[in-house]
Amino acid sequence: MRAMSLFTEAAGLPLPAAAARFADAGVPVFPCVPGGKRPLTGHGFHDASTAPAQVSAWWRRWPGANIAVPTGAASGLVVVDVDVHGAVDGRESFRRARDAGLVEGWELLVRTPTDGMHAYYPATPGTAQRSWQAGRVGVDFRGDGGYIIVPPSTRPIDGATAGYRIVQVAPRPGRELDAGRLRDFLDPRPPIRARPAGGQRVGREDAERLARWLDRQDTDRNLKLFWASCRLAEGGVPLADALDAVLTAAKSDFGPREITATVRSAYRAVHPARRTTTSPTQGASPAGAGWFDRRPGPARPVVPGRGL
Repeated sequence: MRAMSLFTEAAGLPLPAAAARFADAGVPVFPCVPGGKRPLTGHGFHDASTAPAQVSAWWRRWPGANIAVPTGAASGLVVVDVDVHGAVDGRESFRRARDAGLVEGWELLVRTPTDGMHAYYPATPGTAQRSWQAGRVGVDFRGDGGYIIVPPSTRPIDGATAGYRIVQVAPRPGRELDAGRLRDFLDPRPPIRARPAGGQRVGREDAERLARWLDRQDTDRNLKLFWASCRLAEGGVPLADALDAVLTAAKSDFGPREITATVRSAYRAVHPARRTTTSPTQGASPAGAGWFDRRPGPARPVVPGRGL
């Protein structure tokens, strides 16, 4: 992971200078809309660059653009994203994970404009760490296939401008995070049958079972659909079968276009090297703990997004 002193230094710079500083240090960046999280480039985090000329050109064109960094192997960092929105307060989930010894080793804590938190860890070299979402418990993981908005970026909140602020730097080097174990602890999932060897079509029963189970969970509807689709992809259900099953199981909550786009997105996230347009073979110690040990206050709404 890049030295956390880089993030501390960049946090005190204007946005164009901070973007240039990240790129100069070898951390790829790309611009997002001023005050927001939507990429301004055509291919999002795939466009991230360390080329000084490219980064300078982006921020000359959009001097107020927020700075985004791809997570995972591209940057050498992964992030646990703790959300506070509506009835969901991820701080309690993070506390439980901390007490279980699952989130030790962070190098940097960043307060988000919506009173959430980003905990930065070094990525595991040579190991793919896919991004995942656990909206029911207010904790997401940003690894390969994701990105994060970094300081000194800002967002408009309640008529004012609020920034992403560093609140704690660990006194010692960070340790790698077992993201799979963290996910299983926070968001235990019902098992999914793999496809039978005989080639029999599967998926409808699994998707409907997941839809019924998720319908009882208090989380965002698009996150529910994405979560269920990821589980089907991980269970070996072919894309065509998953689309057919989910279109039936979720038709009361979603339009066909939204379902299709979300299912395809989930399959791309789980199987990034495969084409999903074809058919089916497809720290540190508790220093800084004061933030997540506070009792929940009034929550502000957050619009879920791939990059936070």
